[in-house]
Amino acid sequence: MSTMKFCPCMIDMKFPRGKKQQSGNNSSNLINSLGYRKMKASSSFVTRASAQPLTNADSLIDSVETFIFDCDGVIWKGDKLIEGVPDTLDMLRSKGKRLVFVTNNSTKSRKQYGKKFETLGLNVSEEEIFASSFAAAAYLKSINFPIDKKVYVIGEDGILKELELAGFQYLGGPDDGGKKIELKPGFLMEHDHNVGAVVVGFDRYFNYYKIQYGTLCIRENPGCLFIATNRDAVTHLTDAQEWAGGGSMVGALVGSTQREPLVVGKPSTFMMDYLANKFGILKSQICMVGDRLDTDILFGQNGGCKTLLVLSGVTSLSMLQNPNNSIQPDFYTTKISDFLSLRAATV
Repeated sequence: MSTMKFCPCMIDMKFPRGKKQQSGNNSSNLINSLGYRKMKASSSFVTRASAQPLTNADSLIDSVETFIFDCDGVIWKGDKLIEGVPDTLDMLRSKGKRLVFVTNNSTKSRKQYGKKFETLGLNVSEEEIFASSFAAAAYLKSINFPIDKKVYVIGEDGILKELELAGFQYLGGPDDGGKKIELKPGFLMEHDHNVGAVVVGFDRYFNYYKIQYGTLCIRENPGCLFIATNRDAVTHLTDAQEWAGGGSMVGALVGSTQREPLVVGKPSTFMMDYLANKFGILKSQICMVGDRLDTDILFGQNGGCKTLLVLSGVTSLSMLQNPNNSIQPDFYTTKISDFLSLRAATV
């Protein structure tokens, strides 16, 4: 995996008022020296006019070179492909557009996501896929995280596989899913003092053991980083309903440590900067397509891209048009296959 030069714009760093990440290793010293500040959604973009319904698909398609697609709620829901996706992607490729797929879901590695695309009948290469599991490993490489330090993982197999590919030592993950704590009088829980980072992602095997272990590492290990793959409130595990997302796991550690995490997934611009660097893409030539306002659309706006909201996932039209919603994409439409019907209507 190639590395990239790290710059201050790459990461959403959030600290409680009056507190900073503790320094104690090369990673945190670099972070503190750069003087990061909390990135607030309210100040990350200029007040925008209300989003316009997409009526001229060709105009949008011709105005950009690259389309970045979210996956859950845009390409699929659970394990069910959303109608019209294959033909839409084929049309965009036929017009010479670069397609990139970015997901906050950290349960799979890029290779595992490649297999999911294949299972759904989509021809997508591993190089076109960027999951937050990969972003966590890429971030650690970008700050030269010490190879003699360990990473404690609250999350699933995707994070472990990406850390392994990046050459980092890790512990935790699914193996700790069955561990329990017997709270006997005088019991003291031991932890590895060589853990230099705790990475928290979506975890269907989340338990009190993991909360306590991660809390001890963050609070007691000097300079230990607290990294979140994302803070999504909900996710699509099935196409029948919404399920509690990775933000619920992150929130537990925020509560116990009184620390805010470094977020490497959307809407942090880390993955956007990584992609722009890797492919040599001008951000003004990118259109971000997603179903969430506070992650996908904000991700595109923070990166200086055009944005298209699809109503096939989390966000409804009433949510978009709610007077209390300040995040307005450039355009919105029902689903990405509207690219096809709108083009046909203008022929």
